[in-house]
Amino acid sequence: MPIAFSRKDLNSTVWFSLEKGIQLFAGVFIIPKIFNTLGTIDIGKLHFVEALLGMFTPLFFLGLSAISIREMVLHPKTCEKIIGTTFTMRLLSWVILSIGILCYLIFTKNVALFSLYLIMLFGYLFRLTDVFEFYFLAKKQAKFIFISKITSLIIILLLQYYGVTHHLDVLYFAKVLALDFLIQGAIYGLALLINKGFSFKKLSVSISLGKQLLIMSFPLMISSGLIMLYIGIDELFLKYYYSDHANGVFGSVQYLVIGLSWTIGFAIINALYPSLAESYNQDNNTYKIKFRQLTIAMIILGLGIAVFYIIFGNYILNTYFSDQYAEAKSPLQIFCWSPLFIFMGMLYEKHVLTINKLEHEVYRFTVGCICNLILCYILIPLYYINGAALAVLISHFITNIVYPFLQLSFNHRSYYFSKQK
Repeated sequence: MPIAFSRKDLNSTVWFSLEKGIQLFAGVFIIPKIFNTLGTIDIGKLHFVEALLGMFTPLFFLGLSAISIREMVLHPKTCEKIIGTTFTMRLLSWVILSIGILCYLIFTKNVALFSLYLIMLFGYLFRLTDVFEFYFLAKKQAKFIFISKITSLIIILLLQYYGVTHHLDVLYFAKVLALDFLIQGAIYGLALLINKGFSFKKLSVSISLGKQLLIMSFPLMISSGLIMLYIGIDELFLKYYYSDHANGVFGSVQYLVIGLSWTIGFAIINALYPSLAESYNQDNNTYKIKFRQLTIAMIILGLGIAVFYIIFGNYILNTYFSDQYAEAKSPLQIFCWSPLFIFMGMLYEKHVLTINKLEHEVYRFTVGCICNLILCYILIPLYYINGAALAVLISHFITNIVYPFLQLSFNHRSYYFSKQK
């Protein structure tokens, strides 16, 4: 069967995949050194703060990412208004949340991690500039995203290497993480200045458009909140039952599987989503063919990631990580199957986004949160980090395979019986 995606679609995907490939190659050499320099306890603290603030991500970003991209694809003449409105709403949300979080930390006298929280909050402020990335995604101009991310990657890697060689503390590496988003935003801004199809003078804020975007994004905002709770539950349980060391060890597993490998599939799906959205409105049969081809590609990639870590996982941990992370070997063998399930869930999310049935995202992640909570409560006290890996893996299977299969089967059966009548 010939490939259904156009050359422009594939070119966009190549740029995204190339960026993630370079990021993966560079990350293999520098990130383990950071893990080794900071040790499991400081890495555990960093991951705990990231997980806790991550639960507020839906309120920081208001679930507007996918909606904004979709609306720019469907209504290309209103791109500047969509970007201006989206950025303004997210900035106001960041100000309100940041004040609330900092006041809470001050009143509870949480001095130990205050600086870390403050740095990470500024990181979220800089991330607001990713609204410019939405434009390049909608217009299939991925080369600008590639240039931005690779330039930022080179600068950040140099700063991280400096931190490793001088044995700097966790606050330094947190600042570097925040700086990454600021650099990307600045480059996107420059790229838009020279882009003939975009005009900063046309940037505007529309209250009526803002209301429409928020109404459309509300299910995504709720589901995003559930996702962040869903992926942060294991870290809360590990800290409660064990220590920052346990979170640091599991953090290395999550970095290898999610931070390095999963992002490749994430990039491919996001790069091809505008093409899927266009096909759904123009030719439903083409949409189905594209969706089927993308699903097959993601299954192959997911299986490839799992097999890679089963064969080379222990070698990677022995070669690039210190002895503090020796306990990560068994959890890695379990958790490496997660991308296969997550990719299927991401494709399902894009489908319900396209057909505007986003309430199913809320339902499936509610199920996922409940399952993960119960499984973590049972398995982590019994099996330590292996229990966390197993709990999250089973939850991913239920959330990304079982729920979509049952929902789509029910819809197909309902459609069949309605035809019979």
